[in-house]
Amino acid sequence: MKYEYIIPEKDDGREIVRILNTEFRMSRQMVKKLKFGGTVELNGVHATVRTRVKTGDKLFIEMDDSTLDINHPEGITFLYEDDMYLIVDKPSGIVTHPTHNHLDDSLLTMLSEGSLHPVIRLDRETSGIIMIAKSGYAHNTLSQYAGLKKRYLAVCYGRFDNDSGTIDLPIARRPGSVMIREVSEDGKRSVTHYNVLFYDESNNISLVEFILETGRCHQIRVHSTHIGHPLAGDGLYGPNSIDNPSDRFPGSEETDKKIGRCALHAYRLSYTDPFNGKDMVITASLPDDMKGLFSSPELIDECLGKLY
Repeated sequence: MKYEYIIPEKDDGREIVRILNTEFRMSRQMVKKLKFGGTVELNGVHATVRTRVKTGDKLFIEMDDSTLDINHPEGITFLYEDDMYLIVDKPSGIVTHPTHNHLDDSLLTMLSEGSLHPVIRLDRETSGIIMIAKSGYAHNTLSQYAGLKKRYLAVCYGRFDNDSGTIDLPIARRPGSVMIREVSEDGKRSVTHYNVLFYDESNNISLVEFILETGRCHQIRVHSTHIGHPLAGDGLYGPNSIDNPSDRFPGSEETDKKIGRCALHAYRLSYTDPFNGKDMVITASLPDDMKGLFSSPELIDECLGKLY
């Protein structure tokens, strides 16, 4: 990465290290890496990070990240990419991180042999938008200063009583379980907003937009199940699951088999790019496997046209 910065009057007399901390949002570790493995120049001359600057000076910094090559594998749609980060539309069925059973086919290993840093993660079954930083510096900066706001689309069982609402209920790990979460007074505050976009009476399913105010593990799935509307295909919290079974939705077993995964898709990400100050909105189309659950896909397209 390379940066040029013309010193404004407000920074007159400051040490370069202070500018790196405030203007470039560099941590101590990143400054140290820059000192020993990068370039710091002031008006074309080598400078230390303790050098004081004057108004109008030209500060140049560079860190070598040229060894990071990004692949563009078939089936992975790139929604945005620059020198600092990339955003892709992850298909369902791909894990984000390498694991014991997915050393060679995780999203990160498919994208690069180098070290990538996911800013946004999704479960294997969940499809949609993932943001990935190309360096630790970019990851730290995006995580702290981008103001990431995520929205999801889900197919839920049943007809909601209200077209919109807020679920403000704490979530905790279920006692005795490593994976399952549940609404609990002992949990952390969790807030989910929802808007019902379409109800399919013949299949008794709803297309719902979820907006996260907090980011707890399985938050959408737990909250939606708690209020009586589990997600289609959800093997942990759905009506046909072992841990949260329900007989309230006849025919749901067939729907679950048709989708074959939890019907959840991260479709919208809005943020302010901390590297250039631009307000960004990234969207990912609803996958066909979710759209195909409804008896009138053309009506779903009409609903989605209002979102995208």
